[in-house]
Amino acid sequence: MNNLQKNRFIDQVFKILGILFTMLGIFILGVLIYNILKVGVTRINWDFLTSLPSRRPEKAGIYTAIIGTLDLMLLTIIFAIPVGVGAGIYLEEYAKKSKFSSLLEINISNLAGVPSIIYGLLGLGIFVRFFGLGGSILSGSLTLSLLILPIIIVATREAIKAVPHSLKEASYGLGASKWQTIKNVVLPSSFGGILTGIILSLSRAIGETAPLIVVGAMAYVPFVPHSVFDTFSVLPMQIFSWTTRPQQGFAIAASAAIIILLIITFVMNGIAVYFRNKWQKKLK
Repeated sequence: MNNLQKNRFIDQVFKILGILFTMLGIFILGVLIYNILKVGVTRINWDFLTSLPSRRPEKAGIYTAIIGTLDLMLLTIIFAIPVGVGAGIYLEEYAKKSKFSSLLEINISNLAGVPSIIYGLLGLGIFVRFFGLGGSILSGSLTLSLLILPIIIVATREAIKAVPHSLKEASYGLGASKWQTIKNVVLPSSFGGILTGIILSLSRAIGETAPLIVVGAMAYVPFVPHSVFDTFSVLPMQIFSWTTRPQQGFAIAASAAIIILLIITFVMNGIAVYFRNKWQKKLK
């Protein structure tokens, strides 16, 4: 067997192993989702969606957790996306190459892999105690914004890097300024990659529990928050609380809440993917 045949054999083996491991992962995920659906789908009804939490599993609902999750994600989007995209544009298009900028880039990339509990401690020290916001929706959304900012910044920079340099040169050649080139050429061309990073970051944020526990999210909130300064609960926190209860009814309720959380995640991702594909078709 010569080197060419050997390399082709290795490629085929790697391809087969990749397919097998992918199928194994999909199979395990399918089993988990099937078990959750089997247990929890019978619990989902209108009363479950519109009822307040209760210490009795047959009457427990997720209304306050759903409202808290939607409010938290809306504020997180408002805080994180403009700052993250703006920082990515600045670092890639305006920042001069220096030791400081290189150090900043390395730290931002490293922050994307920091455990979420660290961000929770940071939010506890800054937003909850220093600024006196307490365990409010505002504190939780600002903490999650810090959590997903590095992901958005890195995704924005990589998407901008992928824009062909010839497009920028053509824009400059027609007399456009740097900002006009970024607004009319760079951002439209890189919008798909930027939105993909935003989707991934929000998917991570909506399932986080550890940082919200640290900043003061509550497992039992018998009222709907009316302002950003009210205490709150979210679906991951509610699920965590129910899974620690010994009663079987709470385990069924937790499975039903997991299904609702998955639906919310899929709907958010679906909307984002729809707008991304629509924008790309418009650009073409």
